Amino acid sequence: MLRELHISGLGVIDDLDLEVHPGLTVLTGETGAGKTMVTVGLSLTLGARGSASLVREGAKAARVQARFDAPSDAGEWAEDGEVVLARTVGADGKSSARIGGQIATASAMAGLGAGLVEVHGQHQAQRLLATTTQTAFLDRFVGDAHLVALAAYRDVFDRLRDARITAERLREAARDRERELDLLAYQVREIEAIAPVPGETELLEAEEARLSHVERLIEEAGSAEDVLTGDEGAVDDLGAAANAVESAATLDPAVSGLAERARGLAAEASELARDLRDYREGLAADPARLQEVRERVQALKALRRKYGETDADVVGFLDEAGRRLATLTTADDRLAELAAEIEILAAEAGERAARVTRGRADAGPALAAAIGAELEELGMPGAALEVVLETLPEPGPSGAERVELRLSAGPGQSALPLAKAASGGELSRTMLACRSVLADLDEVPTLVFDEVDAGIGGRAGLAVGRRLARLARDRQVLVVTHLPQIACFADRHVRIRKDEGTATIEVLDDHERVLELSRMLAGLDGSEAAEGHAEELLTEAERVKAGA
Repeated sequence: MLRELHISGLGVIDDLDLEVHPGLTVLTGETGAGKTMVTVGLSLTLGARGSASLVREGAKAARVQARFDAPSDAGEWAEDGEVVLARTVGADGKSSARIGGQIATASAMAGLGAGLVEVHGQHQAQRLLATTTQTAFLDRFVGDAHLVALAAYRDVFDRLRDARITAERLREAARDRERELDLLAYQVREIEAIAPVPGETELLEAEEARLSHVERLIEEAGSAEDVLTGDEGAVDDLGAAANAVESAATLDPAVSGLAERARGLAAEASELARDLRDYREGLAADPARLQEVRERVQALKALRRKYGETDADVVGFLDEAGRRLATLTTADDRLAELAAEIEILAAEAGERAARVTRGRADAGPALAAAIGAELEELGMPGAALEVVLETLPEPGPSGAERVELRLSAGPGQSALPLAKAASGGELSRTMLACRSVLADLDEVPTLVFDEVDAGIGGRAGLAVGRRLARLARDRQVLVVTHLPQIACFADRHVRIRKDEGTATIEVLDDHERVLELSRMLAGLDGSEAAEGHAEELLTEAERVKAGA
């Protein structure tokens, strides 16, 4: 819901703040006072195109900010449960947009704003002009059982589309499949012939280094062993040292720790000497094994150059190639399965689409009659609406046809698509008629109507006012109007005046509302008859809103 609107430097508006409440807010004022500039400013924050012609003379830029309750999909744009849309249009024509203080594009602003506000008037009733909206409108009118049938059709349609896409991809790949099969088979055979094991290359390289220097290793191990166990070797010396320290420990217990360490060194040296001897004796020149290791290492490295940096990578490539090979070898079987599946799904989709079509065809005349009756009440005598089902070349996600609403704006006029048949005011009233017939057309929380009173008066104005008041029970509704018969239904009445070329606003109290409505009725101030009529209108409006 819109909470606050601030506009500066826009047309006749120098600086204006408007707090917007729930319910029906009506904006009135003399022609040219700046009422429409309020809706223009709001539209700018919703991503509408801006131009330098909108900037107030003498101002550097037009600036508009709108504060809303944050919708569920606002994401990071929201802060403290609110979202602020800001738009600047410079006198040079350049514009900028911000959402929640962050730089944004006008398209991002429009995407977010579409779920916040719907503006009707000045040819801005674009949602109703889209055939997707008109199709969804009829579907909702048909009822819940129809919506369930539509959802079931969409489920089958999605599965049918996915199966067809998969089959087409398999067919497109058929030309390259044999070549890929040959390559994969060769790669699998090459890797399986070597049968690498993760980490094998590193272990073999260590073995190769040992076998390549076996004589040197035997010599070095023997030298170390001689140092430890030869005449007056380290083992004997450390043993003698340990005996001496242990003897001292019998005389001085404080030396016992040193004796323990000395005995440990002697034991470690003796064990080291044995290990060196075992290592030396285990070494032996083996040219055949060395050659075998070298050949194996080269074979593994050849695989790694082709299929991965490590042995594990090569094994992983083999696994993936095996899976791909299995997929390709069974592609023909899969195509046959898909063909059978597509045939079944196509038949089911046809049956479900036919059910959806019947629901729409049966409900179309009732919808047309209901909206036609509303249009008659809303000041469009003789207007008629046709609900046309146009068969699509191929069924789509919404069925085998699209819905188009065609309007005949008066007796003898051809029924044309709404965009061609209706003026801005007629579009606004048509949208109001649609919402009167089906209150839950969508979940947009704020509706703005400008020009909804174009070409109507008295009785039709009251009918429009009653329906706007009914809409405002569940939505926030803003209306720019010249008709007192509409303005009398306001929950909040805002008057816009132009003093010395600058627009100002004021929220009217009960007495001021009477004076403003009397001015709208009589075209002059101070008419007692007009004031009496204004009071009658307010009383009637309150009675209607109270449900009497």
